[in-house]
Amino acid sequence: MITIDKIQSFCLTKDLSSEEFPFDNTTLVFKVLGKVFAVCPLEDWESGTPSITLKCDPNYALELRNSYDAIRPGFHSNKKHWNTIYLSTAGFSPEFIFELIDHSYSMVVQNMPKKLKTQLINHK
Repeated sequence: MITIDKIQSFCLTKDLSSEEFPFDNTTLVFKVLGKVFAVCPLEDWESGTPSITLKCDPNYALELRNSYDAIRPGFHSNKKHWNTIYLSTAGFSPEFIFELIDHSYSMVVQNMPKKLKTQLINHK
């Protein structure tokens, strides 16, 4: 199973990404230029029920939910655009989780205002 450390390391390799605790001191949030692309409730990780909530194209979100019992509408988020992936029972490979994180990051960047996209492009 993937670890929170691997998720953290992977998320922080994304251009202009950051980690914050904007909601409380137990919900780790990854952002790109201030826009959320991943949410990890650390208390769940510590209790043995790890999950990650990621942005997703609405059609792909439905496809994933129909294909995997451990992927459900986003917990405490817009159910159309966010999925929560429950990791303890699913046996997902780290590569699959990284693909979903990449997709989430791309969805957030794609929907950014032009000014923020320009910052990202100029950073590369």
